[in-house]
Amino acid sequence: MNDTQVLANLSTIISHEPVDEVIVALPLRRRRALIEKIVEACEEQGIMVRVRTDLFDLRVARPQVDTIDGVPVVTIRSGPEEGWQLVLKRVIDFLGSAALLILLAPFLLLVALLVRLDSQGPVLFMQERVGLNRRRFKLIKFRTMVQEADKKQELFEALNEADGPVFKIRNDPRVTRLGRFLRQFSIDELPQLINVLKGEMSLVGPRPLPLRDVRLIDAQWHKRRFSVKPGLTCLWQVNGRSDLSFERWVRMDLEYIDTWSLALDLKILLKTIPVVFRGSGAY
Repeated sequence: MNDTQVLANLSTIISHEPVDEVIVALPLRRRRALIEKIVEACEEQGIMVRVRTDLFDLRVARPQVDTIDGVPVVTIRSGPEEGWQLVLKRVIDFLGSAALLILLAPFLLLVALLVRLDSQGPVLFMQERVGLNRRRFKLIKFRTMVQEADKKQELFEALNEADGPVFKIRNDPRVTRLGRFLRQFSIDELPQLINVLKGEMSLVGPRPLPLRDVRLIDAQWHKRRFSVKPGLTCLWQVNGRSDLSFERWVRMDLEYIDTWSLALDLKILLKTIPVVFRGSGAY
């Protein structure tokens, strides 16, 4: 049956039979002219048309048809869909971080004083990290290492105990006495509530990586973790923390992205509390 016969038969059916919708499953690359005529015929009759496209070989991303200035476009999204849940997530991030900064202010001041007394150097450590859509921002932490420790990292690369591009040493000699305690219970991460308040981070999301680690990522699929804002805590933080391999980190980050919901965020936040108090898997 040629294209003319197909179109004639379809026109007869939609003109004389009750039809709710027409699904077109023809190869778009080779049958575009026919598909355009089918859409036009259905449009004249007010019948909804769904066109299956073979333009993209999508493994994870979700296609969605939108319009820009009245022109239909196919949106291909690899991260969570925009909507009221993401808006509410930002509201929760803003109010939650603001409330925690106020409530924890006396404790944060005490920690700042202890850091100052423990070793020479600034109270806070700021480092450029990679966030949403690879945008860079200054991550804020309490300083847990000796002054200018980041400039000495090349000397310790051979001692790296982590696999993949990340750098981890269980007994890093650059870490101060107080710093070891702060790291064990993630107290050094609390200033990142400021990053959350500014919108650079979220309460929950993949942990932000330093520029060094990002440059060493060789698997392209690992980079999909940049499709959401980085967070204070994440799925792998409550399921093993630094004891996990980098490959497992990324797989859990992508699992979070693909199954994200406000309920999942709440579950991770609630599980973070006992994990942090136990201090296991952190160094």
